[in-house]
Amino acid sequence: MRILFMNPNTTASMTASIRATATTAAAPGTEIIATEPLWGPESIEGHFEGYLSAAAVLDRLATLDLSFDALVMAGFGEPGREGAQELLDVPVLDITESAAQMAMMLGHAYGIVTTLDRAVPQIRDRLLTAGLLQRCAAVRGTGLGVLELEEDAERTVEVITETAREAVRDGAEVICLGCGGMAGLQEKVAAALGVPVVDGVAAAVKFAEAVVGLGLTTSTGRSFAPPRPKVIGSWPLSAHLSPGRAQGSPRHTAFSAQTSGI
Repeated sequence: MRILFMNPNTTASMTASIRATATTAAAPGTEIIATEPLWGPESIEGHFEGYLSAAAVLDRLATLDLSFDALVMAGFGEPGREGAQELLDVPVLDITESAAQMAMMLGHAYGIVTTLDRAVPQIRDRLLTAGLLQRCAAVRGTGLGVLELEEDAERTVEVITETAREAVRDGAEVICLGCGGMAGLQEKVAAALGVPVVDGVAAAVKFAEAVVGLGLTTSTGRSFAPPRPKVIGSWPLSAHLSPGRAQGSPRHTAFSAQTSGI
């Protein structure tokens, strides 16, 4: 089984961290690959950058010449997952819903600790759309920017832990790490906090393995039917920005097993 993780920003070091965390969580026989868009923001901290990233991710998927059995969108609260579900014929998961779903198996209410406070409404909207907001006790920002998470690992854990304590006081019994850039920090935060801490990257690996193992994929009967054939000007964009880069059909079945560009 091969699972592709898509980092929605263009920061390669964050892609590497996501890949490492996912690989640690994967079962024997599961191969983890990870990539990021060819263009777009270096981090996502707001709606503008989120929608720009969604377009860049879909562009990357439309031109990626690689075979995989499931896709995990590694942005927390960002848009674009539904577009990928229409584009591909493999299961598409995201770390937001994966973290929340797993947290609800472990406690009555969960809390999310994310980056900047401005991300809180975006995450709450995503949970509402997914039907997961009712059991969310709190979504709290640490005040750390996405790129700041990698600057000082010790301070990052301390700030996440202190913010998580506030969520616990709000009624959270389980904490979700609300950013792909926090991948791999769950054990240190849990040890300091004393309650279960769910990392969405690791949770998504296990859900993807289960869905693929059961032979299931996205329903195309209605909401996520493939895009209707039509002219889309200058699409895919990366084919115009980088002539000669891999170009493929927007349906996964047309991708080959080449791994160049990853």
